[in-house]
Amino acid sequence: MTIQESQEEIVEEFALFDEWMDKYEHIIELGKDLPIIKEQHKTEENLIKGCQSRVWLYAEMKGENIIYTANSDAIITKGIIALMIRVFSNHTPKEIAQSDLFFIDQIGLKEHLSPTRSNGLVSMVKQIKMYSIAFQAKA
Repeated sequence: MTIQESQEEIVEEFALFDEWMDKYEHIIELGKDLPIIKEQHKTEENLIKGCQSRVWLYAEMKGENIIYTANSDAIITKGIIALMIRVFSNHTPKEIAQSDLFFIDQIGLKEHLSPTRSNGLVSMVKQIKMYSIAFQAKA
């Protein structure tokens, strides 16, 4: 599945919910399926700067693709990073770096987050993209 297709799938999923409380519950549920970062990677270096909650993100190359794992101490944040990983994990660094992220606006996520969570979301996307750029530079 392409990054575009993953985003379209998420937009369709969220369209099933009329109320934002239901969408929040769905985000929390998604967090339960988050590919959890190994304890040895829960380091200061893998902590995303700019997030109100503590969010660790780790990336590694498997073949041609980047695989992301993460964890957070906040349930909503855990769900948000799970969405990001669902979209970006298992793609090449080039695909990730060049991708256009549209699902966040289309599901209305940014406008339903507090300003600090919204900043955290931007930081998550930035960190995911930075990993892809770093892996591209190594190649």
